[in-house]
Amino acid sequence: MLDVRVEPRSERAPAMAFVVPLLAVALTLVFGTALLAAIGKSPSAVIYSFFIQPLSSLNGIGEILLKAGPLILIAQGLAIGYRANVWNIGAEGQLTIGAIAGGTVAILNETSSSPLLLPAMMLAGAVAGALWAGIAAFLRVRFSASEILTSFMLSSVAIQLLYYLVTGPLRDPMGMNFPQSIVFGDAALFGTLIPGTRANTSLLVGLAATLLAWLFMSRTMQGFRLVVGGLAPDAARYAGYSAARSIWLSLLIGGACAGLAGVGEVAGPLGMLQRNLSPGYGYAAIIVAFLGGLHPVGIVMAALLMALLYVGGDFAVVSAGVPNASATILQGMLLVFYLAAALLFTHRITWRKALPT
Repeated sequence: MLDVRVEPRSERAPAMAFVVPLLAVALTLVFGTALLAAIGKSPSAVIYSFFIQPLSSLNGIGEILLKAGPLILIAQGLAIGYRANVWNIGAEGQLTIGAIAGGTVAILNETSSSPLLLPAMMLAGAVAGALWAGIAAFLRVRFSASEILTSFMLSSVAIQLLYYLVTGPLRDPMGMNFPQSIVFGDAALFGTLIPGTRANTSLLVGLAATLLAWLFMSRTMQGFRLVVGGLAPDAARYAGYSAARSIWLSLLIGGACAGLAGVGEVAGPLGMLQRNLSPGYGYAAIIVAFLGGLHPVGIVMAALLMALLYVGGDFAVVSAGVPNASATILQGMLLVFYLAAALLFTHRITWRKALPT
């Protein structure tokens, strides 16, 4: 018998941050194409539909930017927590709560034309998302409950709350019983970013969050404490850094970013509250955060790639006849290959013949 062990490497190659994502993308492309070819789809048609066709038109580019916006914003917030070993898995629920809060502000002020309406919606969404994540933070600090489980389960609660509101108190009375709110006024909507497309100025919020995330993690003492707490928790405790404060700060920042992304959806492409607010941005942003190496600039690049998969998946369903779940499958493969590649770069696998007992 062989004794197989996975041992951490004493030194890590500086190029790992660049090589691992590229390797993950390459493996996803190869194995994803092979998988779709195995069910009778043309590899060239699949590659063209996923990666070329969306970039060949202004509308396709606009859709990529539209989907990249919330991914950037959510992933930047999550990455701050992940670098501190605080694992927020509930961004989808925080996005939903933020959308509900921002949408409610728009509904209550449906006739308003004030330029302050949209900022008020953004503030309400960010606060609501942070408070929702704060529930998980409280349970972690007070009862040592895993934030992975609590934040994830709270997402289901948030979605059920949305279903109740759009079929009850917030339903459009003139909406023919469809589960949706009234259509928001112009003052409650983000402006168009590229004329002729659906891309809107909410993307600028994500880019601003990128700059703020970089400044926070690289130029502030609290950001330094979060990084130290994640890399060396014993050293952080010895230095007097508060673990509870790190948990609260990480989850509140992640929740605020996700809630703000929810406002970007209802005040952007949707223009209303409805049952389906997100195609899974909260979960896809987890992949984006890791694929970007938890670095603000890397996250922007990873978000654009993930947005390309979303849009390319829509094109591939029509052009190449691939299944509707193809984009989700590729996203999952991307995460698996990233984790596998990262493990091989940070650990080494050794084996030797086991001694008889």
